[in-house]
Amino acid sequence: MGVRGRTILCLAALVGTAGRPAEAAPKHLAPVPPATLGLMAARAMAPSAPVLLRAYKQESEIEVWKRAADGRYVHLKTFPICRWSGQLGPKTRTGDRQSPEGFYTVAARQLNPNSAYYLSFDIGYPNAYDRAHGGTGSALMVHGTCSSAGCFAMTDRQVGEIYALVRDALAGGQAAFQFQAFPFRMTARAMARHRTDRHIAFWRQLKEGSDRFEATGREPLVTVEAGRYVFAPYPDPALEAQAVARRGEEESRIQALVEGGIEAVRTTYADGGQHPSFTALIKRASAFGASATGAMAPMTNAAATTATVTGATAYAADPSPAASPFAAFIVPAGLGDVSRPEALALAGREVVVVPARRRPPAPIHPIQVAAAFVPVAFVPLPVIETEPSPFSRLRLAEEPSRLTLSASPEPAKPRFLTAKFAALP
Repeated sequence: MGVRGRTILCLAALVGTAGRPAEAAPKHLAPVPPATLGLMAARAMAPSAPVLLRAYKQESEIEVWKRAADGRYVHLKTFPICRWSGQLGPKTRTGDRQSPEGFYTVAARQLNPNSAYYLSFDIGYPNAYDRAHGGTGSALMVHGTCSSAGCFAMTDRQVGEIYALVRDALAGGQAAFQFQAFPFRMTARAMARHRTDRHIAFWRQLKEGSDRFEATGREPLVTVEAGRYVFAPYPDPALEAQAVARRGEEESRIQALVEGGIEAVRTTYADGGQHPSFTALIKRASAFGASATGAMAPMTNAAATTATVTGATAYAADPSPAASPFAAFIVPAGLGDVSRPEALALAGREVVVVPARRRPPAPIHPIQVAAAFVPVAFVPLPVIETEPSPFSRLRLAEEPSRLTLSASPEPAKPRFLTAKFAALP
């Protein structure tokens, strides 16, 4: 299986219909696999229903979401990305090798059935936000072949399935689908850990759109104003209330994590990354005496059962069922021309900018306890070996005394109302 990486979601799989070889149908007309159609049926999704795609660089995954009968988008499948390039952060100029981040729109005219990378579609970079910030570049794709210079590169089998899913949705009446590209899954923990990153203000905008989608299952209504992503309220007040509530909850979680002392990190990449499934494939191919792009060395009897992939490296399938949730995409598989494979060994290095610290437990104020249970506290004072003050009304230095405190009736605001000393009898 070949995989190519660019800022394009490339998932190409040449799937034949029942009883016919795959070559019988043009690759761009290949049907959605039966297993995926079964998933749609189980989730009350029509094959022609609208789709929405979400890409995550750090996790190296692309999710396909599809609208169910109730109008909500529901997660359908997750595909591992074979290659993306650059660093975490938005693309800004031609040649920076950055895979884009942001909210993009893909119409039917952006699909390329004659791609040099099996099949592909242009995600729509630069969008209004990118242009407002002087962004330059073009042809940022999801495509096949494991080589990326700003694209999201998939295997041919993967990009073929993704292409079929979006093709059917667009043919079914969806004018264009939304492509959301994020640096990582936009959790409160991830945001708290990356709080010192130079892109954090931009990522906060992306998180708002992500939160609105996850709270409602509806596509966020995205516009760009004054160089910022702005999200219009949902027409349905109930949906808007859900989105607002989710935003408040997430902001509280981030604040609690920061105040709790979570570490701050900066994640750097030598030149992009890939899903661990493909990294393991490269290592396994090397173990079988082949490079990622070369031909296989003579196989042993155990490896001879592996199907050979034309123009790619074959390797023996891992018999362990828990080897990878994406085994169907990479066994047997070949990566073709992996862009800068030496950089993958250094991918995803985290540098701690602010070390983690433990937040000390909040002290229990004695007056809070007294106010919660008894209105007056009696504290015996020890004998003090010193000369009594001539201004003292009590002989505190000569005998034990009792301190009587009248506490505040408000536990949240502990304070003394009165304090009196009296000698113990």
